[in-house]
Amino acid sequence: MRDQDFFWDGVKEGKLLFQKCRVCGAVRQPPGPMCPHCQSLAWEPHEARGRGVVAAWILSKHPSQPDANPRIVALIELDEGMRMISNLQGIECADVTLNLPVEVFFAEVNGAVLPQFRPAARA
Repeated sequence: MRDQDFFWDGVKEGKLLFQKCRVCGAVRQPPGPMCPHCQSLAWEPHEARGRGVVAAWILSKHPSQPDANPRIVALIELDEGMRMISNLQGIECADVTLNLPVEVFFAEVNGAVLPQFRPAARA
């Protein structure tokens, strides 16, 4: 089993999963065999709420071929403190701001289901 298999199994179930250390409780992304805080090898899957804010973003365009749909690629800071890179959908690039509240959803992209983010109202 590869370190990230649990993540993709969660995506298939519509869940955003990360590793949580069984010893010190630290959550981590990307996944790895050892906790970077306490060096424990014991971990368990942790389901993130799937909410966070935009920490940075770019409008991604192919360098040599025209894109049918340029993508907003964003660094998302999740409420749990982890960061991940994903596409941001449902918003124009000109309307994206730092700390924009976002939520995860799962969509098929080029034949694979991936976690994506969209603007969300804060509860």
